Amino acid sequence: MADKPRPISPLKNLLAGGFGGVCLVFVGHPLDTVKGITGLYRGMAAPIIGVTPMFAVCFFGFGLGKKLQQKSPEDVLSYPQIFAAGMLSGVFTTGIMTPGERIKCLLQIQASSGETKYNGTLDCAKKLYQESGIRGIYKGTVLTLMRDVPASGMYFMTYEWLKNIFTPEGKSVSELSAPRILVAGGFAGIFNWAVAIPPDVLKSRFQTAPPGKYPNGFRDVLRELIQNEGITSLYKGFNAVMIRAFPANAACFLGFEVAMKFLDWVAPNL
Repeated sequence: MADKPRPISPLKNLLAGGFGGVCLVFVGHPLDTVKGITGLYRGMAAPIIGVTPMFAVCFFGFGLGKKLQQKSPEDVLSYPQIFAAGMLSGVFTTGIMTPGERIKCLLQIQASSGETKYNGTLDCAKKLYQESGIRGIYKGTVLTLMRDVPASGMYFMTYEWLKNIFTPEGKSVSELSAPRILVAGGFAGIFNWAVAIPPDVLKSRFQTAPPGKYPNGFRDVLRELIQNEGITSLYKGFNAVMIRAFPANAACFLGFEVAMKFLDWVAPNL
């Protein structure tokens, strides 16, 4: 890691991360859609509205985490320090992710059951608040932290590690070609989800359970899953997630890098 880094700007990370989130949705959304060519981008506005601020905050947290560990702007961070900065980004995103995924999981369960308790996202949030207060909306926060903190650390560390590996000797990481950035970003997405899937399965089960079903939290969920469905149940949906993870995150990081270069050009002192 001998390459001199660009000065870290959490604000630029915020803006570029938001653009990266848009790129992720643009590539990943069709993979979630099975309605044919004409329907590939139908309904994409809602994911963009939700994902853009989440990735903006994610990359802002990563930039802040890196900056906090630097004694001077010229300091090159070690991989454990990059992992720590990534973990901070996971803390930042939990505040956005937990209520959004709590509501999404409940609406998905409702759609599959045929019952109609909630008339959309806002109605679901309102009823959760009426029933249990803010704790009802943020049910699953600990499990979201358990998923996103280590997974985000792995996400960013893998990306920075692969960028350094892919950089030819004598060249700068900032000169890395788009195809190599795509590969580094894609594998970062895969490593992220390899860490995230087990706690994500536990989180979804916990967030959709009736009140009081799991008094000891994730430990009860873990025990029930392993007893009833085996250890492999912790990797439910593995193939589907991985098929989407590579192209979506490849696009995300390429979008982030392009946006950062643009911001460095138009606002070098930001």
